[in-house]
Amino acid sequence: MVSLIQLAVIFLILALVFFMMGMRGIAGVTMDVAKWLVIIFIAVAIIMLIW
Repeated sequence: MVSLIQLAVIFLILALVFFMMGMRGIAGVTMDVAKWLVIIFIAVAIIMLIW
């Protein structure tokens, strides 16, 4: 099973590839998805540490 952090890294790599290919709109969307996955991962990690 793929974890949230692995998905975030995959989307970050995709964003870099799309940016290099000149598809800045798609790169921005994939970067936003990666950012939100990292935020969710950090929130879940903090909740699990407190719990």
